[in-house]
Amino acid sequence: MTAEHPFPPVVYVPTVEPVADGAARLAMHHTDDGRVALFVYSALDRLVEFYRADSPWALLTVPDLQRAHDAAPYDLIFLDRRPAPAEAS
Repeated sequence: MTAEHPFPPVVYVPTVEPVADGAARLAMHHTDDGRVALFVYSALDRLVEFYRADSPWALLTVPDLQRAHDAAPYDLIFLDRRPAPAEAS
């Protein structure tokens, strides 16, 4: 992110199942070149519009994203982007 487009302090992240007891399994996606991507959204309406209206989600801070990466590494973070069909798995 650049100074013109700073990364937000919190993001909405799709999860595989509803968050229980503060633990969430984040929805990871595979790109065509085999990398693992995490899609995050700066507002809940963007998650609904770009990802899926019925998706469970978690609200994470930047340090939370680092902890998530430490637990289950991902290669890319996409902010406010719609997954391509190949990335939907």
